Amino acid sequence: MKLNIAVLPGDGIGPEIVAQALEVTKAVCKKFNHELTYKEAWVGAVAIDKTGNPYPPETHELCMASDAVLFGAIGDPKYDNDPSAKVRPEQGLLKMRKDLGLYANLRPISTFPSLIHKSPLRADLVENADFMCLRELTGGLYFGRPQGRSEDGNTAYDTCVYTREEVERIVRLAYKLAEQRRKKVTVVDKANVLCTSRLWRQVAQEIEKEFPHIETEYMFVDNVAMQIIQWPKRFDVLVTENLFGDILTDEASVITGSLGMLPSASIGVHTSVFEPIHGSYPQAAGKNIANPLATILSVALMFEYAFDLKEEGALIRKAVDASMDAQVVTEDIASGEKAYSTSEVGKWIVDFIENT
Repeated sequence: MKLNIAVLPGDGIGPEIVAQALEVTKAVCKKFNHELTYKEAWVGAVAIDKTGNPYPPETHELCMASDAVLFGAIGDPKYDNDPSAKVRPEQGLLKMRKDLGLYANLRPISTFPSLIHKSPLRADLVENADFMCLRELTGGLYFGRPQGRSEDGNTAYDTCVYTREEVERIVRLAYKLAEQRRKKVTVVDKANVLCTSRLWRQVAQEIEKEFPHIETEYMFVDNVAMQIIQWPKRFDVLVTENLFGDILTDEASVITGSLGMLPSASIGVHTSVFEPIHGSYPQAAGKNIANPLATILSVALMFEYAFDLKEEGALIRKAVDASMDAQVVTEDIASGEKAYSTSEVGKWIVDFIENT
């Protein structure tokens, strides 16, 4: 099979972790006789430095011409500390989502036996937790108009806007994922307060009738936030709007014990983007200490969701599990005396794939 991917390392630790993920991609393609072509492009702060644009037209053209996008991270402290900056790296991420039609962010939340002791929750609560968070990406407060501030600067406003089409396509995707999992969908909203949530609930209740074999429940977002901590094993597929999804997925990420372990996939109209959920971690940039496992697990999602290659994805997960069992991990999750570098972890996983 021919695999054509765009590689966007981004900022901070992005280039280091993406380099290891790319080596894993090459190893899997070689093992399964796939033909891999790829090209790198700028995005984020590095793109601003080079072009003045956090998501340059050339980067967009490359993404549009690719079957999938492997993405690192965006962000730079020099922009965080400058509230007057007119162009910011994060604007590149929002523009990429909009221009590529990335409408659904998938974040699988699962636990790793060797990391359960690092979770802030009790082991009996998180052990074997396994659910999928599905966050809508193109609507809501992040993109609604009007938004701005009053002339005197003392009043600010954002508008939450959703269309039926936006809700339908992500709710249908939630049911599709639930059919492949444990056949349960939780629709998360705030329908007792928000008009947009009432549209979400109305549309979901219509679509629910098409899937009578799948259990459907409706929960307010504040209740879900509580139950993710109290009883995370009760969930299978959660689907929700943009802001709620942003908050809930970060909350759920601590269940595993490390942000450095969680991958994500953003499913799009034109192409899909695969990235770790953690940030650019600029303090570690260039030190060869960043955890590459979330990015490598994002490659597993890429094989599965962009190319429908399940065996390849499964082998990557097996390699990551084996590296953790062997304690070949970076300092953020190392529990023994030795911590391995970013490149050492990547090489160990590549060797495992080549020799399995």
